[in-house]
Amino acid sequence: MLRWYPEISIENIKFPHYPKHGIAMKKGSPVIIIIVAVAIVAIMSLLPLSEWSGGQIKNFSLVSDILKEVGIIEGAPSYETTEDIDPALIQAQAEGEPVDILPEKGEPIDTIIPEKGEPIDTIISPVKPSRVGELVKIEDYTTLGVGLANFKAALGEGGLVRVAVVGDSYIEGDIFTQDLRSLLQGEYGGEGVGYVNMHTNFPGFRRSVKQSGDGWKTFTANKKIDRKYIDIAEQYSIPTGTAKSLYEGTSAFPQTKSWSRSRFLFISPEDVTISVKTDDSEWEERNISGSPSVQCLEVGGPVSKFGIKTSATSLIGFGVWLDGASGISVDCMSSRGFSGITLTKVNPDLSREMAEYIDYDLIILEFGINAMSAKQKDYSIYCSRMVDVINHVRVCYPEADILLMGVGDRGEKVGSQVKSMSTASFMISAQRDAARRAHCLFWDTREAMGGENAVVEWSGAGFINKDYIHLTHKGGARLAKELFNAIQSDLK
Repeated sequence: MLRWYPEISIENIKFPHYPKHGIAMKKGSPVIIIIVAVAIVAIMSLLPLSEWSGGQIKNFSLVSDILKEVGIIEGAPSYETTEDIDPALIQAQAEGEPVDILPEKGEPIDTIIPEKGEPIDTIISPVKPSRVGELVKIEDYTTLGVGLANFKAALGEGGLVRVAVVGDSYIEGDIFTQDLRSLLQGEYGGEGVGYVNMHTNFPGFRRSVKQSGDGWKTFTANKKIDRKYIDIAEQYSIPTGTAKSLYEGTSAFPQTKSWSRSRFLFISPEDVTISVKTDDSEWEERNISGSPSVQCLEVGGPVSKFGIKTSATSLIGFGVWLDGASGISVDCMSSRGFSGITLTKVNPDLSREMAEYIDYDLIILEFGINAMSAKQKDYSIYCSRMVDVINHVRVCYPEADILLMGVGDRGEKVGSQVKSMSTASFMISAQRDAARRAHCLFWDTREAMGGENAVVEWSGAGFINKDYIHLTHKGGARLAKELFNAIQSDLK
């Protein structure tokens, strides 16, 4: 219910006179006007404007905005409100690839698995309904409609079932993924957060694990780097001197306080010394023989802290995995600014080597916000590239089910109102068509959020940041519940 507050005016406010300080607080003076203006803004920053206006006016905090601006508040990334398209996609569009129109129902097409040259399906499945009452189901475009067959089979074997969520800044800081992990581990068991990279620019932003350290130079797939070191996380790190990474569990989720297996995957062409520590123990040196292949340094036993340290500048670090030997482990692999198409750079040979230690039963691909704009309606090039991506990921991890998430609802201002970006439906259609062509699973994220103009409700409820794109932790939890329900429905 709206509450009306008494009108505030200069005449209603009395100010003392301070001659000894040289400030005369006279009616209409600039000092009075500034003080009153600040007071009014401060009061307005306490009001639930977003809730009252249905998301059309955003909440704000005068104090926190000032502190963030001067750098006192840290630990969270800033998101640009401009539309930043993945440069790799811009290059693909500039190459002028022909528009690839999908055939009508039942018409054959040529679909080839990259690098193998073997034809897969020749029939495109018709679009399948996703919403059934309150549930937005996973759309199954797999051959023979097998759904989450590999994931379900792995659950029945009793070992560790591993899920990778690979995406862009939408899942940065483990948002969405942390809650999906917690729900799955609550249902099927498991511990720890799985994958964590060697270095983060935003320590404290991620709630599921505390991460610190320095001395690493990180390389990503959107740069000109050595492809032989690109895995599904699309990044690797090399020490610039003495490099150190420290990880500590948190109580934010029931399963993230501790774990029973700590592993560091790397390639070291030369003999090196790597120091490790757990909990409050001293650093312990491990002498590693050089090898061109992937190696795994593992420390067993229940711990709540894990650290590695090395001065070997020839070492290539892929990350650490903090989990157990059973239940479910969910890896969050986010790359800000990526559209997904650089996943074709992932080295299949490296993936097979890493799969000896870290293999996947389900790979969820979350992309799209860095491939769409408010004016573009034709996403056929992006669709074609994502077909290549899905098929390539299938080559790298042939035993994994692949689920492509559609882009979430994204807002834009139309006059003074916030509405869904008008081109969102075109992007989702292109993503669904990519799943149909590559014969994988698809989940309509935007529909699960509520469909058209869901961004209004979500921003009003504090589920989306002020850029009307990225999820808050609260919004990530809500969306994770929707996908968890869809997965559970598919497993029945």
